[in-house]
Amino acid sequence: MQSEVNFLGRLSHPNLVKLLGYCWEDKELLLVYEFMAKGSLEHHLFRRAAACQPLSWSLRLKIAIGAARGLAFLHASETKIIYRDFKSSNILLDSNYNAKLSDFGLAKNGPSDGDSHVTTRVMGTRGYAAPEYIATGHLYVKSDVYGFGVVLLEMLSGQRALDPNRPSGKQNLVDWAKPFLADRRKLASLMDPRLEGRYRSKGALQAAQLTLRCLAGDPKRRPSMEEVVQTLEHIEALKNRSKESKDVASQPIA
Repeated sequence: MQSEVNFLGRLSHPNLVKLLGYCWEDKELLLVYEFMAKGSLEHHLFRRAAACQPLSWSLRLKIAIGAARGLAFLHASETKIIYRDFKSSNILLDSNYNAKLSDFGLAKNGPSDGDSHVTTRVMGTRGYAAPEYIATGHLYVKSDVYGFGVVLLEMLSGQRALDPNRPSGKQNLVDWAKPFLADRRKLASLMDPRLEGRYRSKGALQAAQLTLRCLAGDPKRRPSMEEVVQTLEHIEALKNRSKESKDVASQPIA
């Protein structure tokens, strides 16, 4: 909690949850955040309650862009903040489905003085943590990009990063899904069936290609979060242009 106060107390961005105040009494620290009416991205992707409608392709893009902007802001800060625990349950949604990053308990200042990484005790969440971090304890700014790729894959597929209830060989989503991301002919079978095919195949392919780049084993081969934002915004712009073209084509001729 102390880490959250330190970071959120001095950071302000539309895609970071607002820390409204805190109370520290008798070694008990209570934090007060802004109310996020729609809950977490995890809830919308994986809960099957009747009151929880499936997220449309447009909303998934909007949420991905918002979360990417928040992460890009952290990486661009003076100390290159590494979020370290990027996952769908830490992405909260307001009443308009604007995404905001929450839970800065594991956030850490990034490398300085020309270093490429910081060395730290491995913490985070299985299924989202980057392989180089798990193997060596070396934490790169682009270790966050790997976590973003996992969440993007969850948004494409509607499946959890890790699920012991899936058949053997499919329990780790990244390991199972990579061949689908790399083959446009297989991609449709990976996409979340709750989307009911209501997405542009070109946009889905571009999102899949971006996901694959984020999940690269070598952190140097992963895109920066600024590049991720630009790519997602491009996909959204293509979708909007396609919608406008259809609207014009459907107008009756006077």
